[in-house]
Amino acid sequence: MAASVLFDAPGPKTKARHRVYTVISSIILLAILAGIIWQLERKGQFAYALWEPFVTPDIMQLILEALGKTLQSAVLAIIGALVFGVIFGAGKLSDHRLLRWPSWVVVEFFRAVPLLMLIVATWFYIGPEQGAKGFTALVVGLILYNGAVFAEIFRAGINAVPKGQSEAAYAIGMRKSMVMRIILIPQAVKIMLPALISQAIVALKDTSLGYAVLATGLTYTAKEIFRTFNNTIQTAFVIAVIYIVLNLILSMIATWAQKRFVGEQKIDLPLVGGLVQSQPMGTGTTGAP
Repeated sequence: MAASVLFDAPGPKTKARHRVYTVISSIILLAILAGIIWQLERKGQFAYALWEPFVTPDIMQLILEALGKTLQSAVLAIIGALVFGVIFGAGKLSDHRLLRWPSWVVVEFFRAVPLLMLIVATWFYIGPEQGAKGFTALVVGLILYNGAVFAEIFRAGINAVPKGQSEAAYAIGMRKSMVMRIILIPQAVKIMLPALISQAIVALKDTSLGYAVLATGLTYTAKEIFRTFNNTIQTAFVIAVIYIVLNLILSMIATWAQKRFVGEQKIDLPLVGGLVQSQPMGTGTTGAP
């Protein structure tokens, strides 16, 4: 039997009150949604002519090609950011100041600079031209920003592993590189995995900033569509649905990966106040053998 000491279980009155809050909130949200739909209908935003482009084969093909470019930029950015994060995250953990301080400066700089500024600055540096250079600027900007975040996640994950693990490895004569590779990283991956996948989802959404540097993708294609057909709301809705579906797919992958690699097992801890405590695996606390 497991019990939580952080809060009391809600009683019958509290449960009833929560049901009332849920009903009231649902009614308010439905009223707001109905008002939005009524306004759109009143202004003729549901006219077939405004939605017809999205069932036209040429426009559908254009959107699919843009989706492919968006996914390509996201995959390249995530892979590059992971490499960046591992290198500079390890640098921040180095015992040598000549590695640690430059790594700290790089990570903190790229974490602090707004992503759009990184993308635009890279674009003007390599040449402000539409197409390949815009795509390159988008990917480089995403790598620099998300790589800095990955580096901090990597550092925090390594530090979250109980110190006794590394101390025991050093006690049997392991070098730091061996301790990192064999002892710390395998345990830290389980701790870091949810944060890494969440940041990957953020990187996918941030590909939408490619429109600012004329990089071929969903948002740039959307701009061309609503300029041609004068259907801004309809285009924004379709592109938003595509991003939502992509994020839902990534979220399902993240949930599967967390259950597969982190697990839902629980560790029984000693009795506290007559209650058996329990804690999920991978939170940094280890039980006695």
